[in-house]
Amino acid sequence: MPDYIEFWFEFASTYSYLSAMRVETVAGGAGIDVAWQPFLLGPIFRKQGWDTSPFNLYPIKGEYMWRDVERHCERYGIPFKKPAVFPRNSILAARVACIAMREGWCPEFSRGVFGANFAEDRDISSPEVITEILNSVKKDGLEYLSRIKFPEFEGLLREQTAKAMNLGIFGAPSFIARGELFWGNDRLEDAIQWYSGKGD
Repeated sequence: MPDYIEFWFEFASTYSYLSAMRVETVAGGAGIDVAWQPFLLGPIFRKQGWDTSPFNLYPIKGEYMWRDVERHCERYGIPFKKPAVFPRNSILAARVACIAMREGWCPEFSRGVFGANFAEDRDISSPEVITEILNSVKKDGLEYLSRIKFPEFEGLLREQTAKAMNLGIFGAPSFIARGELFWGNDRLEDAIQWYSGKGD
């Protein structure tokens, strides 16, 4: 059994933002490590016939989601500013996150991206914004933006998204704990309990 839970996230996902800003604290409190797993929801949605977020396809559901996220941010003490564009293109950020995942600095970079998108309303598809976030976590932004084009890194995001599909993941955030899939920010605690053997 892996000695961690997997946290599958998408940078354009509001509920992934909520989980990203608290997963280390919640899991750490139970003595459990977290494996951060970036992927893209777009290809998964397209397989279901959607060309955008279901929160845009169903406006009433979208209105509820924004208020729900506001309530949860207030509850968790997380800053929130509704982005002017939703969902934002997350491909660039996710490509960098795949390298960060391999090199062990995915959490700090990812929190920076989520904060830029959902706390500061900044365009995370912008190379300038991603460069600034990389620099803020003590990485050479220009170097990493060039590295994502290297052959050994170019296919990582596609591989991650394919892996998510093979695991049966259909939304974000999702958690894998002892082979069980848990979907949604409100299932983080359930995933922790399951991993700890308290959900049997």
